[in-house]
Amino acid sequence: MTIRHGAGPGSRLCRAPETGGTGAPAPVVRLASEAETEAFAQRLAPVMAAGGMVLLDGDLGAGKTAFSRALIRALAGAAIEVPSPTFTLVQLYDLPDLPVVHADLYRIEDPDEIDELGLWEAAEDGLALIEWPDRAGGRLDPGALRLSITIAPDGARLVTLHPSGDWTARLGHLTSGNPAAPGSPPRTCS
Repeated sequence: MTIRHGAGPGSRLCRAPETGGTGAPAPVVRLASEAETEAFAQRLAPVMAAGGMVLLDGDLGAGKTAFSRALIRALAGAAIEVPSPTFTLVQLYDLPDLPVVHADLYRIEDPDEIDELGLWEAAEDGLALIEWPDRAGGRLDPGALRLSITIAPDGARLVTLHPSGDWTARLGHLTSGNPAAPGSPPRTCS
């Protein structure tokens, strides 16, 4: 396993044994604090684009909404209010550079209900962040970026990136084993 310094102080990018279907190991980012989650979201924000879809997997309390909040704020360039969409199911953010639709499918019982949410229409010209994507029954974009969030024994969040489609190229600086800014040398952890 290769370990490199990651998105913020104390965070790590590690190579996981799984490949995510690409043949290359899936990168895992260790986030030990909310500040590191925010720093990681800042690193991802520049590669977000209209028509993109980010699927967030993880147990209750894993940090899906915290990450989504950090990413939306990074895209907004300000500490805007970002409520959880748990009860509304969908929150829309008409940001100047990239509209964002943030959906929480936890309360969806039948995948057919998703058609009534208007996610596809809202996401056509913007970015879709979707929590609990397994509730969609396979109806979501197969070319989406999937982030699987788990909780380490010490409470840190482990985010496994599963890029597919054009996400692999867009995340090249993170998935190449060097999460530092493009052009900067890798630093090996001790």
